[in-house]
Amino acid sequence: MGLEYQIVIALALDLLIGDPRWFPHPVRLIGAIATRLEGPARRSIANTRVAGVCVTAVVVVLTAGCAWAIVAVFTLAHPVLGDLVSIGLIYFGLAARDMVQHSSDVYASLTAGSIEDARRKVGMICGRDTDGLEEASVAKAAVESVAENMVDGVTAPLFYAAIAGPPGIMAYKAVNTLDSTFGYKNERWLEFGWASARLDDLANFIPSRLTAILVPVAARVLVERAWDSLRIFLRDGGKHPSPNAGQTEAAVAGALGLQLGGLSYYGGAPSNKPTLGDPIENVHPGHILRANALFLTTSGLFLVLMLVVRAVIKAGA
Repeated sequence: MGLEYQIVIALALDLLIGDPRWFPHPVRLIGAIATRLEGPARRSIANTRVAGVCVTAVVVVLTAGCAWAIVAVFTLAHPVLGDLVSIGLIYFGLAARDMVQHSSDVYASLTAGSIEDARRKVGMICGRDTDGLEEASVAKAAVESVAENMVDGVTAPLFYAAIAGPPGIMAYKAVNTLDSTFGYKNERWLEFGWASARLDDLANFIPSRLTAILVPVAARVLVERAWDSLRIFLRDGGKHPSPNAGQTEAAVAGALGLQLGGLSYYGGAPSNKPTLGDPIENVHPGHILRANALFLTTSGLFLVLMLVVRAVIKAGA
C-alpha cells in the first residue's frame, strides 16, 4: 500500500474515533523518556544548553529510529502488517477530532449557560488562566486554540508524514513533545529547553505558512471573509511572539472578522500579546463552530496538497 493511502486512512481514522483515552499513546512515552533523560543529562554535562541539545537529539533520533524499525520488522513479517503499523503510527500523530471535540464541548457549555463548565473545558485546550473569564473571552480563547493547533495537531504532522512516512511524523511529534516539556522561558528551562524550542520553531516554519495560505481558500469555500483572511495573514501574521502561531491565528481572525490576541493571564501574570485582526464582529460562541469548520476544511485542503507532494516525490523517484 502506498504511503498516500496510509495517510488518508490514518486521517480518516482520527476523524472517526480520535484518540482513545484508554490506549497508551506514543506521545506520552516520548514525554516520559525525555523527562527521564533530563536528570542524567544535567548531572553529566556541565553546560545546561548543551545538555538540552543532547537530550533533544537523542529523543528525536530514538523516536524516528524506533518508528522505522517497528515498521520494518512488521513489514518483514507480512507487508499487510507493515501497512497496518504504518497507518497506526501516522494516526497517532494526528489530533483533528480531539481538537474539534474539545472546542465543541466549550461551545455546548456556553450555549447551555454553564460558564463555569465552559471555563474548565477551555482550560483543557489553552494554557492561560480561565477563572473569571466572561463568555466572549472563553469563546475567544477557544477560537485562538483551534487556530493555533491547526498546525501542531494536523497540518505539520501531515507534512512530515508525506515527506518521510511514519518516522517523519513520529520525529515531528517528538519535537512537539519536547517543546511542550522543556520549551518554557523560565529560570529552569530557558537554557535546557533552548534546543527544544528552537527545533519546534524550525519544524513548524514551513507547515504554518502553508497552512495560513490555505485558510483563505477554506474561507472562500465556507463563504467566510476570504480576502480579509489573506489580508490579515499578510499584515498581522508576524506580530505574534511565536514565529509560527501567529500565521494561522491571523488568517483565522481575518476570516471570522475577529480581533484575537490582547491581554491574557498565565499563572496570574499578565501577558499582553499583540492583537491580530480587526474587531468587525463581537466574539460569541458561534465563532467556535465557524473556527472548527475552518480547521477541518483547511486540514482537508492541506491533505490534498500533501497528496500532490507525494505524487511529485514518486514521479521524481
